[in-house]
Amino acid sequence: MNKAELIKKVASETGLTKRTSGKAVDAVASAISDCLTRGEKVTLVGFGTFRVIKRKARVGRNPQTGATLQIPAKKVPKFVPGKNLKNKVK
Repeated sequence: MNKAELIKKVASETGLTKRTSGKAVDAVASAISDCLTRGEKVTLVGFGTFRVIKRKARVGRNPQTGATLQIPAKKVPKFVPGKNLKNKVK
């Protein structure tokens, strides 16, 4: 499902227009992004949790040349599905 299909689904289930549903989807994505940028976690009970994790610096290898290279530490977003979502996907 892409963003346009998600907006259409939200519109059909809520009775809102596609334009309003699009704004709602954008607002949710923006709110989650803003919280993650500040280092906060976002928990949607039954759906899952979005949070930021730190990856340690590590040594990698270029598969073409075999040369080693240093991969720097960085922060990345992570999603952990909730119990209800796990059960629905089974």
